[in-house]
Amino acid sequence: MATNPTSSQRILLVAAVIIVALLAVNAFLLYNKYSQDRVLTEKTTELDAANKLQIELEKQYQEALSELEEMRGSNQELNSIIDRQKEELRVQKERISEMIRTGKELGKAQAEMQNLRSQTEGYLAENQRLKEENLQLLTAKQQLEERTQALSANLDSANVRTAALEGEKASLSAEKEQLSSEKEVLSATVNLASVVKIQNVRVTPLKERSSGKTVKKKYAKNVDQLKICFQTIANEVARPGMERFFVRIISPLGETLAIDQLGSGVIVDKKTGEEMRYTHIAEYDYNNDQTDVCFNWNRNLSAFQKGNYKVEVYNKGHKAGEGNFELK
Repeated sequence: MATNPTSSQRILLVAAVIIVALLAVNAFLLYNKYSQDRVLTEKTTELDAANKLQIELEKQYQEALSELEEMRGSNQELNSIIDRQKEELRVQKERISEMIRTGKELGKAQAEMQNLRSQTEGYLAENQRLKEENLQLLTAKQQLEERTQALSANLDSANVRTAALEGEKASLSAEKEQLSSEKEVLSATVNLASVVKIQNVRVTPLKERSSGKTVKKKYAKNVDQLKICFQTIANEVARPGMERFFVRIISPLGETLAIDQLGSGVIVDKKTGEEMRYTHIAEYDYNNDQTDVCFNWNRNLSAFQKGNYKVEVYNKGHKAGEGNFELK
């Protein structure tokens, strides 16, 4: 029986379609495998980098601990400092480990590891300085003991011994007074060096409306409060933390505006030793940065005078900066 040509063509067409479909499926599977392999390769590379970074971090951390531990000795104060430094490094290391674990901040983690090393080197330098200072103090103590023993051994009589001891006592007393004086001078110098200077003093006269909003004014009779702002200047000597700025608003008559109920009080000028009134205290959590510090002050319903006003800002008993403004 002869095959129908039309049927044969239809069979060939179906076979061709099936072959094309199989080729397309095969191509899709190959492409999908290639994509999966590429993603897997990228993930593996990232994981290898993270693992390598974590190993490097652990090595650096252990080396830092070992170096700090080598500086431990019999001085309890230094040992306490080392314990504190080790705890700070542990916290820093845990933070970097978390960054590595997430895998999204490897570049930043590497930078932080460099900071960790710099921090360790700073600790080691500080500890070495303390050890050298302790050694100098110990040497000085030993020399003083040796000198005292030599004096005692060379005294032939009670009178000579007494005179020598009195002379030594006077010398030690003078040294003590000198050291005390030098300590006071050093303390005053450090205090002055740590003063946080300010700049760009700005005063905005305001009036509060019945709605509670404030608007700018320039005439004294319309002003019921002042907004005082100034900018801190970075000072690496000052330790980060809460800083207190004593602000004096001086009227055109030369009087300091002060109301005790609104936080006014008295401070001592470290330069002159004189007491002086201040208007307000502005507190700021200073972090060795340049930041605007602002506050509002009113006269408790009493009127302001027109004329030129002066603003002085003190920190740690020293003038940190000043400015002025005018009310018409």
